[in-house]
Amino acid sequence: MSVSCDMLVFGGTGDLTLHKLIPALYHLHREERLHPDVRIIALARRELDREAYLATAEHHCKAQVAHSDFRPEIWQSFAKRLDYFSMDASQRDDFVRLAHYLGYAEGRVRVYYLATAPNLFEMIALNLEATGLAGQQTRIVLEKPIGHSLESALDINLKIGRVFAESRIYRIDHYLGKETVQNLMALRFANALFEPIWRAGHVDHVQITVAETLGVESRGGYYDKAGAMRDMLQNHLLQLLCLVAMEAPVHFDADSVHNEKVKVLKSLKPIVGQEVLDKTVRGQYIGGAVGEQGVPAYRFEPNVDSDSDTETFVAVQAELDSWRWAGVPFYLCTGKRMARKCSEIVISFRQVPHMLFGSNSQVNRLVIRLQPEEGVSLQLMAKSPGKGMVLEPVELDLNLANVFQQRRRWDAYERLLLDVIEGDSTLFMRHDEVEAAWRWVDLILAGWQSYYRKPSLYPAGTNGPEQARQLLAGEGRRWTV
Repeated sequence: MSVSCDMLVFGGTGDLTLHKLIPALYHLHREERLHPDVRIIALARRELDREAYLATAEHHCKAQVAHSDFRPEIWQSFAKRLDYFSMDASQRDDFVRLAHYLGYAEGRVRVYYLATAPNLFEMIALNLEATGLAGQQTRIVLEKPIGHSLESALDINLKIGRVFAESRIYRIDHYLGKETVQNLMALRFANALFEPIWRAGHVDHVQITVAETLGVESRGGYYDKAGAMRDMLQNHLLQLLCLVAMEAPVHFDADSVHNEKVKVLKSLKPIVGQEVLDKTVRGQYIGGAVGEQGVPAYRFEPNVDSDSDTETFVAVQAELDSWRWAGVPFYLCTGKRMARKCSEIVISFRQVPHMLFGSNSQVNRLVIRLQPEEGVSLQLMAKSPGKGMVLEPVELDLNLANVFQQRRRWDAYERLLLDVIEGDSTLFMRHDEVEAAWRWVDLILAGWQSYYRKPSLYPAGTNGPEQARQLLAGEGRRWTV
C-alpha cells in the first residue's frame, strides 16, 4: 500500500485527467493500492461544485473502465477521496486559497500533476513556491511535451529546477509504463538467451514503429505546431530505442537506468545538412478510408491551417556510434491515419552464413508488441510437413494476456501514478535525457528547414508515403508493419 499523500491535478477538467488519470486512480483504489488517507483534488478554472465534478468524473470513468470492473459501491468509496477546487493557475491569490484549503500537514507528501500546457509549468511552480506549497515532501509531474526544441526544454528544466530538486521532478512518458516495455528490460537482462546476440554482428537492423489509425482529433491546434517529430518521435520512439540499445545498468534504480539511457542518446549519430534528404521521410495524409470509414485530409481537420505543411508521418534511419551497435541501422517510424493501429519493436537478425536449404530461408525476428495486444514472438524457420526440406517461417508466440489471464492488465498511468506516490522515478525521464533527445532532433528539424521539401502525401488508411518504403528498399530491407 502506498504512502499517505495529496494528489493535486492541475487541468482537472481536461481530457487527460478525465479519460486517463481518474480511471487509473479508481483502479488503484479498487485494488487497495492507495493509502486510506490519500486525497485526490482536481484543479481547474471552471466554476463547479463538488457534486457536479463528481458526476462528470463518474460519467467519464464509467466509459473508460471495463463494465465488469466498474462497481457503484466502489465508485462511492473512491469518490470520498475526490474533491474539486476552482482556481486560476495564473493568479497567486488562488494559490493562497489553495494553501488554506489544504491546511498544514508536516511531512505529508504532496504530488502536483501538471496536466496542462507547458507554458503554465513555470507559473504554477513559482506560485507553489511563493505560497509555501513546494516543500521538501512535494513532487511535481510534467506531461510531455517538455518544450518544442532544445532551447525551450533547457528553459523549462532550468525554471522548474529552481523550485524543485531534480529528484522531485517526474517527467512522464506513458509508454514507459506499458507492461511490454518493462518486459523488454526483463527479456534482455533476466535471460541469458539473447545477450550474446544482442549486438552488431548478429543483428541486421531494428525497426521501432508506432502507427495510429486516428487523426489529430481535437488536438489540431497543438498538433499543427508540433508535428509527428515533436509529438511522438522525440519522446516515445527515442525512449523505446534507449531500452533496446542500452547496456545493463549496474543496479535497477532510477539513476543507474537513466545513466545508461543518456549514453544511448548521446551516441546517436547526428543527421545534419543534406543527410536529412537521404535518412528521413516526412509525410502528410490526404483523404482516404480507415477501415470502412472515409476520413478527410489533414488540412481539413479542425483547427488545422488549410495550407499546413506539418508532417503527420515521419520515418528516420538512425545509427548509434557505439561498440555494441556500430553499423546497425535503427529505423524509427510513426504516423497518423495509417492502415492499422500498431506499436512494435522488431529485431531482425542476420541471415545464416551458409544457405544450406536454398534461398527460401528468411531472417529470424524477435517482435515485441506494445499494442493493441501486448506480447512477444520469435520468428524461426521450420520444415513444413511432407517430402523435401521445404522451410516455412513459424512463430513462438508469447501472448502476455493469455499467460497472465487471471490478472488484469494495468494501464500505464496506474503504474506511473503509483511510482510517483512511492517516490520511484525509474520509469520517468531525467532532465539530461530530454535535452539529449532534443539535441539530436533539433538537427533534423534544422535540416528540414534548410532543405525544404513539402511532406510526401499518402492516402489515409495506408502505410505511409512511398518514400518510406524506399528508405529501406535501397538496403534490401522492408518494413514489417
